[in-house]
Amino acid sequence: MFSNASNFVQGVDTAFAIIVGISLFFLIGLTALMIYFVIRYSRKRHPKTEYVKDNPWLEATWIGVPLIIVLYMFYIGWEGFLPMRQVPEGAMKVKAIGKMWVYEFEYEGNKVSDTLVLPIDKPVRIDLYSPDVLHGFSVPAFRIKEDMVPVKDNYTWFKPGELGEFDLFCTVYCGLSHSSMHSIVKIVPELEFNKWLAALPVRKKEVGGQGKKILDKNGCFACHSVDGTKLVGPTFKGSYGSKIKVKTNGAVREVIFDEKYLEKSIYEPDADISGEYPQGLMKSYKKVISKEDLVVINDYLKGLK
Repeated sequence: MFSNASNFVQGVDTAFAIIVGISLFFLIGLTALMIYFVIRYSRKRHPKTEYVKDNPWLEATWIGVPLIIVLYMFYIGWEGFLPMRQVPEGAMKVKAIGKMWVYEFEYEGNKVSDTLVLPIDKPVRIDLYSPDVLHGFSVPAFRIKEDMVPVKDNYTWFKPGELGEFDLFCTVYCGLSHSSMHSIVKIVPELEFNKWLAALPVRKKEVGGQGKKILDKNGCFACHSVDGTKLVGPTFKGSYGSKIKVKTNGAVREVIFDEKYLEKSIYEPDADISGEYPQGLMKSYKKVISKEDLVVINDYLKGLK
């Protein structure tokens, strides 16, 4: 019996069951046939090699039958996948943001939640966005999984059919705390959802102005704290204007954390490695953060002294 958690469960489970069934049939059948041939045509039974003439009909059969089976598996997979990209008109829209290492969900009216709350039996389109690295958006109970790719638009949609809470996982290794990147999809009656959304506060204006907003948007605070806490990367607190040790081409040297250093760190993160941090932890943001953005980021970081 199929679950009603979402409208895609039956199609995905049917395709999965058919493909697994076909695979098991051939696994068992071919293994049994191999064992039979090993015994039936062993050297003890046939010490003298016999010439076996080709059989065009047999060759056509073992080419044609697998081809038909593979095309059939492709068809049922495609039949289940195609509706996943066809969003119905009037579907509710929610923006899901995956960043190291949390999810947040934006509703209309600039309202934000860390839990995806949705009304039952209403189609919803989830626009997927990542400001930093590749993440995954997967709700196993709904049979949906899509990648959240930086600088690339992607989406998924579904219609929930059961009340309750369902796990939401990141299915792409995205760094140190990937395993803890988890959230909940909560399906509630429509009236309860409307009350919850009305009570959800509007996102407050960012403290620290545009500079903090840019850093937050690009997931910088997942690796760099502003209170001195040690995370994946060095803290921003008290860094601006100070002398720090960096490793450049294997040699340790001392530089000043200023506008020039900040720009190089954002655009060429592996050029000057701060402290004992390894290379490759941070990607280049040259195509993401503009020169104008750097100016306001500088102003914000100066205030953290």
